[in-house]
Amino acid sequence: QVLVVGCGNSELSEQMYDVGMCEDIVNIDISDAVIRQMQERSGSKRPKMSYLLMDMLQMDFPDAHFQVVLDKGTLDAVLTDEEEAALAKVDKMFAEISRVLQVGGRYLCVSLAQAHVLKKAVEYFSQEGWVVRVHQVAGSGDKQQFVLPVFVYVMTKFRKIPGSALQILEICPEEQDKPIRVESTERLVAAVKDRQHYALLCSQLSKTPCGEQVSLDLCDKESGRPRYTLHVVDSSLVKPSRDNHFAIFIIPQGRETEWLFGTEEGRRQLAASAGFGRLVTVALHREQHYEGMAGIQAELSGKVMELAPPGLPARQQVPFLSVGGDIGVRTVRHCDTSPLSGEYVVEDVKGDGTCYFRRLVFLRNRNVVQSEARLLAPTPLPGQKKRRKDKKKPSPAEPPAAVDKSYLCCEHHKAMVAGLCLLGGTDPLPGALLAVLVVGLGGGSLPLFVHDYFSQACVTVVEIDPSMLEVATRWFGFSQGDRMRVHVFDGLDYVANLAAEAQYDAVMFDVDSKDLTVGMSCPPPAFVEKPFLQKVKTILKPEGVFVLNLVCRDTQLKESVLATLREVFPLLYALRIEGEINEILFCQPSPEGRWDPTELGARARALEGALRQPGRPWDSSYVLADMLQAVKII
Repeated sequence: QVLVVGCGNSELSEQMYDVGMCEDIVNIDISDAVIRQMQERSGSKRPKMSYLLMDMLQMDFPDAHFQVVLDKGTLDAVLTDEEEAALAKVDKMFAEISRVLQVGGRYLCVSLAQAHVLKKAVEYFSQEGWVVRVHQVAGSGDKQQFVLPVFVYVMTKFRKIPGSALQILEICPEEQDKPIRVESTERLVAAVKDRQHYALLCSQLSKTPCGEQVSLDLCDKESGRPRYTLHVVDSSLVKPSRDNHFAIFIIPQGRETEWLFGTEEGRRQLAASAGFGRLVTVALHREQHYEGMAGIQAELSGKVMELAPPGLPARQQVPFLSVGGDIGVRTVRHCDTSPLSGEYVVEDVKGDGTCYFRRLVFLRNRNVVQSEARLLAPTPLPGQKKRRKDKKKPSPAEPPAAVDKSYLCCEHHKAMVAGLCLLGGTDPLPGALLAVLVVGLGGGSLPLFVHDYFSQACVTVVEIDPSMLEVATRWFGFSQGDRMRVHVFDGLDYVANLAAEAQYDAVMFDVDSKDLTVGMSCPPPAFVEKPFLQKVKTILKPEGVFVLNLVCRDTQLKESVLATLREVFPLLYALRIEGEINEILFCQPSPEGRWDPTELGARARALEGALRQPGRPWDSSYVLADMLQAVKII
């Protein structure tokens, strides 16, 4: 027996009757005109179905009379707001539905699931001990009547157990049959809201080009964790034709942080270069496993078509693109959690070509590579045969490949080393006695390079996080010695405790901020406060240089930092890293150390020539003079 509350003039009951789903259907409505219309329409054609004039807030049926109560939009119509009168009316409605429904029976409510409507229904029935499941039964799109998806609440009546706080709350998305258990009403409402936002997004993208890039995460259906991150990029530079409307670009694993894939401007350039009006880039997450390009294509084909642009020809084949036709290689070597830096991961990724790189990534900011080093290709021993292709690949538990200490992966590290050309005195030869203080260890690439290429340099490193010293030593080839010492200490306190005397030729700050709410991710704001900078100035030799890696997205904050630096240091150079937010600042305590571009170029060439010693590896793309050409005095 089925009761339809607030039946109106809907054809739903008639259709259920006609297809044989059920015949014993009682329809009620408060409108006399509607009931007369529906009685005339059905008449003798459906003799077992009845239409009764009745108020659902005060029904005449006996208790436990129905197995199903069906509500198609009635709850949405009643609960238009959260005013006291509307809420009281809904409480009466729910109480009557509960009364006339048998134990084990179901209240089925078809709804657009506005947040306040869903929350009210879920809270009421879950507190009564009912099992609550929300089904998404229709998405958005050209074939749908509504832009928003349609949901059905399935509330199954159980006897309430006194004192029990157990709640069973589930959501069953449109694309899968298996329901997903959620822990609270808030999480259920949030899950529905995610799907509504997605439907609105798809509707918008199907009608007009997107002016700004749109991003979304597609999550793993088992764990709920992000599996793919998609960016929708429309290119105004491409003239659409039948074959270039739409394409999907799979970013190789580990390369999602590169400028071309990890920035808006880079993705815009990628879309224009690929020659498609709309390009959806797909980044793969490190916690997930993927079955190659074919597996990804099979998994994403249906979902990405919901993001297709307007005017896409029917049955158009949409190409899946990538670099080199594969999904790249990412091997996680080490995962751990630091009390200071949070969760982090060390991973090996395949770069462009045959090179492999080792990266340190803090998962609180997973799209930023904290440290990076190139790996040396393994060299077979004399008489040793090469590994056969069909043999088992090395596992992550095997000893890591050797790190190429001669190669600086990060452009800002190259710039910081180039800044040593600003040191006063004669030509800055690698054999000169230098005292260098580096605050911020990371993977250790910067201090290692200075130590190895400046043979008389004594390098002091300060790192606040002991976990980073362990990571640098175990995974990035870092080691201490007579000319390299690490102090696990807060950089602020270490510098503050130093004697106020000129003792360092160079002080380098490459330290990240743990506070992501500030518009400056490097360094922490306390490192650029005036009293602290004045202390830095006192420990520098008169012809020394203070090198600061500044990463600041807040324009006003950046101007404030530069103004403070100018107050403390009479000579300030800036070098902007192309394609990155980083800006390297070279600060000198004396205005007499100023170099004109010709002199600076000559010093850079002299230093580079000395560093390029026979038998010592050198990255041919690293040209000090070229890099320093972009230096500006500010």
